[in-house]
Amino acid sequence: MQPLITIKHLSKSYGAKNVLKDISLDIYPGQIIGYIGPNGAGKSTTVKILTGIIQDYTGDITIAGKELRSNVLEIKQMMGYIPELAEIYDLLTPREYLTFIGKLYHLTDTIIEDRSRRMLESFGLLTNMDQRMDSFSKGMKQKVLIISGLLHNPSIVILDEPLSGLDANAVIMIKELMQVLKQEGKTIFYCSHMMDVVEKVSDRIMLISDGRIIADGTMEELRQNNADTLEQIFSRLTSTGDQVNRADDIAMALNDNPKATL
Repeated sequence: MQPLITIKHLSKSYGAKNVLKDISLDIYPGQIIGYIGPNGAGKSTTVKILTGIIQDYTGDITIAGKELRSNVLEIKQMMGYIPELAEIYDLLTPREYLTFIGKLYHLTDTIIEDRSRRMLESFGLLTNMDQRMDSFSKGMKQKVLIISGLLHNPSIVILDEPLSGLDANAVIMIKELMQVLKQEGKTIFYCSHMMDVVEKVSDRIMLISDGRIIADGTMEELRQNNADTLEQIFSRLTSTGDQVNRADDIAMALNDNPKATL
């Protein structure tokens, strides 16, 4: 099987700071990739490069046989990008916003209306279809954002902390949706700090730290023993100290009550 996404010697710097350091990897169709790492490790930079938001990098990226730099718009057509935080036009209604997004992908009015109604209904938002989104909760806006990223039926779905603000039932539905999309042959690139979700849904997990991939494999391959959780693996590979003792130190600091001095 040919890889859908090939990254070779990808590096990115902001001034003197090297954020990504010579990353090379292949991603195959029909996989759910869990992409995890500490804050500042390079996750979001990787995602912004893959989605064409950042274009000044070194290295080569090929997606569906096309070189990314030379085919940014064409590749964006096959991608759905769902970030944690996005500027949604909340003076619009979901109907208006999804129509706007659908037109960007050259969908017909009939397809936009049908898909919008069905997905809004699945998320419990059909009755809010013509309500301005400035009155929506964060979770409601996130649901509309998820729908907008899937509206054009992309073959590659990039999720960057997509569960932010969602209620428990919506989180369950998104987890099930990822499995359904995978069965349809779609490739899911999933960035999250929610280790339990990543562990359960991912076919392959990549751990990035300080701009380098330091672990890459199935959950079984990453375990050193059968009892290891992804959280334990993450802590072992990325932590510079004992997290339990650090938590104790914070609690002790809060409990200290030094006398105020004048």
